[in-house]
Amino acid sequence: MERYNFKSVEEKWQKLWEKEKTFSTKVDKNKKKFYCLEMFPYPSGKIHMGHVRNYAIGDVLARYKLLQGFNVLHPMGWDSFGMPAENAAKQNNLDPKIWTETNISNMKSQLKKLGLSIDWDREISTCSEEYYKHQQTFFLELLEKKLVYRKENYVNWDPVDETVLANEQVIDGKGWRSGALVERKKLSQWFFNISKFSQDLLDGLDQLEDWPNKVKTMQKNWIGKSFGCEIDFKIEGELPVKNIKCFTTRPDTLFGFSFIALSTDHEISKFYSKESDFIKFKEECSKTGTTEEAIAVGEKIGFKTDLQAINPLNPNQKVPVYFANFVLMDYGFGAVFGCPAHDQRDFDFAKKYNLEIKTVVKPQNENDNFTVQNEAYPGPGTLINSDFLNGLQAPDESVIETIKILEKKKLGKKQINFRLKDWGVSRQRYWGCPIPIAYDENNEAHPIPKSMLPVKLPENIDLNVKGNPLDNQKDWKEIEIDGKKYTRETDTLDTFVCSSWYYLRFCSPKEESYGFNKEEIDYWLPVDQYIGGVEHAILHLLYSRFFMRAISYENKNFDIKEPFNGLFTQGMVCHETYKDKNNNWVSPEDIETIEGKKFLKKDKSKITVGPSESMSKSKKNTIDPENIILNYGADAARLFILSDSPPDKDVQWSEEGIASSFKFIQKLWSLNLKFLNQIKQNHSKDSDNEIEKNTNLFIKKITENLENFSYNKIVANLHELYSFFSKQIEKEYKKDTLIKNYKKILIIMSPVIPHFANECLHNIDSKENSWPSYDENILYEDKIKIVVQINGKKRSLLETKPGISEENVLKLINNDKTLLKYLNNTNIKRKIYVKDKLINLII
Repeated sequence: MERYNFKSVEEKWQKLWEKEKTFSTKVDKNKKKFYCLEMFPYPSGKIHMGHVRNYAIGDVLARYKLLQGFNVLHPMGWDSFGMPAENAAKQNNLDPKIWTETNISNMKSQLKKLGLSIDWDREISTCSEEYYKHQQTFFLELLEKKLVYRKENYVNWDPVDETVLANEQVIDGKGWRSGALVERKKLSQWFFNISKFSQDLLDGLDQLEDWPNKVKTMQKNWIGKSFGCEIDFKIEGELPVKNIKCFTTRPDTLFGFSFIALSTDHEISKFYSKESDFIKFKEECSKTGTTEEAIAVGEKIGFKTDLQAINPLNPNQKVPVYFANFVLMDYGFGAVFGCPAHDQRDFDFAKKYNLEIKTVVKPQNENDNFTVQNEAYPGPGTLINSDFLNGLQAPDESVIETIKILEKKKLGKKQINFRLKDWGVSRQRYWGCPIPIAYDENNEAHPIPKSMLPVKLPENIDLNVKGNPLDNQKDWKEIEIDGKKYTRETDTLDTFVCSSWYYLRFCSPKEESYGFNKEEIDYWLPVDQYIGGVEHAILHLLYSRFFMRAISYENKNFDIKEPFNGLFTQGMVCHETYKDKNNNWVSPEDIETIEGKKFLKKDKSKITVGPSESMSKSKKNTIDPENIILNYGADAARLFILSDSPPDKDVQWSEEGIASSFKFIQKLWSLNLKFLNQIKQNHSKDSDNEIEKNTNLFIKKITENLENFSYNKIVANLHELYSFFSKQIEKEYKKDTLIKNYKKILIIMSPVIPHFANECLHNIDSKENSWPSYDENILYEDKIKIVVQINGKKRSLLETKPGISEENVLKLINNDKTLLKYLNNTNIKRKIYVKDKLINLII
């Protein structure tokens, strides 16, 4: 039997698609549109199977919609600025641009081998001047609208990369790229005023019906709307301080109050600014990052002041005021009141400084003697030890009632607060989009005139310097504007700014006058389906939602707030991890298996097998798709990556799995040869209508599974299809019947295995290019089989027409001599009838 030569077939169709440009940039805008977008890749050098899964999922959908008659926008671009390129350039003495463009070329070549139906005419790269000059224009427009500002603020400082990190880029207190412990550092920074849109971003989530609930919940939690109270604490002491304002979501726990903690930048700090002990304390605080995670896990330290705060609900109670490393100025008023029994952070602080820990909330199943012992109790319950608040249900009743009391006494007022803070976008590095700002001799910031954009990066500079390489570029930094001397801003923009608007640029990537063409975005936006990992839930997706609102703000010509209508978060591709005798990560390609054990190829030393984890270059547990495509073909790679589990769940990589997918495509090729042979026979009549009926059935199944993202079920459908047709093809059918139904089968296969399907369609000279419909009437069964059970045991199958009543089923049973033997004239106590499926007689 002839084998399927995937190499020649795939090469043939890849060249043909490149020539014909399956997805054209010129579209008939009277047709309905579908904009499909996958995650914006970073050009790291090579793709891995995680990329293959993401892009295969999107490609299946794009091809399906194209066959349905949609104008499909399915573009690709590169998130090509960033620290990794700069670090790689330093290590290898290369220009970051050359390193990046070489990687783009390699990855583009690999993606093309997968047969992705991408419109490469729309390709963009964020490090291109044609892209970032428009980003600089957006920056200046947001500056004009007061949505961009500069201020001195504590930031997360990565001491290894020597750059600022957003809160979202700090993971477990460490830099997301370097892994270094993040420090707190005060710098003058540029910020996007994302907090202005906190409520709008929150409300907008309710309109995103085609987003996973888990992602919407993550964003809601990140935005963090909280209902609470602003409290004015009276202060006693020798300093000229009369009161301190605090914001809290739990004013009902005031009777458990034992201290006030202030940020080291609180206005009261000016009275201690010359004290050596306070200066040392402030330096120690800088070792704690600014993220909630860093503050939660870090040691709690304090500096006691000479002040005391008075409890507004109990004027007889006075507590100490501290400066503390876990309080930041950008939350509330830079001051918090401590209730150690019901907040773990406060509990740790109180334990360290021997402060009172008074229990004021007991769980519902505890008595009034309940006392917090080894850890705080932050949960709901009933107020105790709280004088006139005792017995109130916490927090639902007690918070509202306490606010009423404080407002009546004019000691506090109700307030809404958001966890979402403004987005710091300054980065101290070379390889990023230059910020279009210059400073005069008084260090006042001025926008670079739009006529002078883009502000380009200097080329061929020395990157092996401490800190930001742009600080050393005197010729580049010093400029003249209208005859006056200025100094350029040397910070560049966070790469997440680049990825916050690329979906706009894809609509009109060649537009020179502005970042997008209004007519094009009116047609294409919002994106109909975005596909990416759940790790983008906050960083990329929230920033993109903000950016659309920022452009829409005070803009009569733009009113699109949500960039992505539909969101699908695919699971990860997982692989075993390996370490050598020195505890270094080892790549699968450097390992061999002997008698079930793993060894390093080069010296036969034993390898330790670790848990299966999502593929990552840092752990070297990636599989190179290029080798897979070379040995098994792109269609086999696509088939495997979609087959093992639902697309939103993790999939386990296995060599056996890819080999199995390859064998299955060979089986389909054998089936194709049988079809071609039977077509040549040109029989005079059809044996039956089973081919027509089952073709309709498979069209229905695969269409429904495509609509529901049940891609693993589609692969199962293909196996069912093979099993049915490999037997059915032995019967006699007319040539027209075979061609008509086989065309439909190949078309519904084509989104998953496009090279194979198109080759087979070509072999039957088919130019059909539309998704087939199915006829429900053909699917309707003329006869069905009903299972007959007696006392739960299957005794027979009754063949009858659909829709038969229970009464008529009993008549058939009474006419069946075999069944009557089982019944043996006994009484039927109970009958259970499942229409058209089963009847159970209890005797």
